[in-house]
Amino acid sequence: MADSSKQELVQLIKRFGAYLTIKISKLLPISLQKMQDSRSVGAIAGLAVAIVFTWRLLRSPSQPQRRLPKRQSGTPSSSGANTNSNANLVVSGVSSSLEDLRAQTVVDEFFQSVKPTLGQIVRQKLSEGRKVTCRLLGVILEESSPEEIQKQATVRSPVLEVLLEITKFCDLYLMETVLDDESERKVLLALEDAGIFTSGGLVKDKVLFCSTEIGRSSFVRQLEPDWHIDSNPEIIFQLSRFIKYQLHISPNRPERTAPNVFSTPSLEQFFGCV
Repeated sequence: MADSSKQELVQLIKRFGAYLTIKISKLLPISLQKMQDSRSVGAIAGLAVAIVFTWRLLRSPSQPQRRLPKRQSGTPSSSGANTNSNANLVVSGVSSSLEDLRAQTVVDEFFQSVKPTLGQIVRQKLSEGRKVTCRLLGVILEESSPEEIQKQATVRSPVLEVLLEITKFCDLYLMETVLDDESERKVLLALEDAGIFTSGGLVKDKVLFCSTEIGRSSFVRQLEPDWHIDSNPEIIFQLSRFIKYQLHISPNRPERTAPNVFSTPSLEQFFGCV
């Protein structure tokens, strides 16, 4: 490789550092238990992008250098010297911008080919947790109170894809507080019509019902999940001492009450589906 190509490669590698960090944080979510491995991820990604740079430079035909016009004999005027200096500054600035743009383009192309699937994102976000409990109201269902599901139960369509991915590798239990048997029937029928039981990862026996919020909290403690997902802040607070991780579904983005409690406006937003 020519010396000019080597220098160009070094400059490009220096420029994409900050941009690469941003792309990694957006496209390669790291599991909560493996945050300490971020340097290793960055090193691997940096090596891969450096290889892409080298390949692109070797593949691109070298461009002939433009010959500079011969300088006129005689002593140049001060105005001519200033004009030449300004021109050099403009050329240098344009060259720097083009190099930045080229570095960003190559990094974008690289990350497009390694963008994780939804299944990979779900596993990483849940820190490879194997058991998950989740309430229905306000998370899986459109309705937000037991009184509402006495009339009807409606599954939120945006959450279905994430829910099915969770059932592929997690032991998932859904639960809710209801006021009567008819509410239970409406909820089960809504889940069945949405196709939640057809994936093979969730069965009706893992949809649990109780008559009080205390009973639902007791269900969670008995099951001892890695993650519990709920929209009731009191339940979240009560369980924070007993459950490894909790996800509080709330449109208001409440303050974090404990290191193991995370919040998000919706379940699908937590996994980057919106």
